[in-house]
Amino acid sequence: MSFNALVLAGSRGGRDPVADYAGVTDKALIVVGGRTMLARVTDALRGAGAERIVVVVSSTAVRDHARALGLETIDGAAGPSESAGRGFALLGAPLLVTTADHALLEPDWIMQFIANVPPGADVAALLARRDTVERAMPETKRTYLRFSDGAWSGCNLFYLATPQAAAAVKLWQRVERDRKRPWRIVRRLGPGLLLRYVIGRLPLSTALSHLGKTAGISASMVASPYGLAAVDVDKPSDLDLVRGLI
Repeated sequence: MSFNALVLAGSRGGRDPVADYAGVTDKALIVVGGRTMLARVTDALRGAGAERIVVVVSSTAVRDHARALGLETIDGAAGPSESAGRGFALLGAPLLVTTADHALLEPDWIMQFIANVPPGADVAALLARRDTVERAMPETKRTYLRFSDGAWSGCNLFYLATPQAAAAVKLWQRVERDRKRPWRIVRRLGPGLLLRYVIGRLPLSTALSHLGKTAGISASMVASPYGLAAVDVDKPSDLDLVRGLI
């Protein structure tokens, strides 16, 4: 398969508690298993067949490291979704978007995700059910969205399959503000689907499809069989768990 990839390795500003905990300037530069997290993500992307990899950066140290790895860089924006928009404008579709703190990322996860994106989808996200995540790593604490077909966690893998996916990036920019407040996200569903959500009768796939329609695109999800795909390094305890695995 042929695709380009965008790695979000910027910062929202201020000191990063995980980077401080690891004794480095930027989270992307944390060493796990003898490789920086950015290098590990790059290895996985190349192993999956990525042709062109661009890293979104907000520091000189990460830019220099990315270039030492043979990667292109662009300057980050105010948030991940805006940075993704810049990357999509540069690289076009199809584009795989992930993050530099996805230290456990494996080529097989990427290839299976892309292969399972439904035909006709403009954009797709990889998600993992809570039971799948907790079987793989019971100790991890993640943010879940609860639907009739289970509680789901994002896996920091997005596939922008067509040029129309630009509308999904704009929707992402609106949703990003509410990523840790699931109720604000589901309120975008409207009263009918919101009622189904409240009474536990709304599947995640239906919710995503509706959100896509509000943006004028076809949005879908792929369920990951790999619970570890939902584990990124958001806090020091995540870093300890990931280092323990590797």
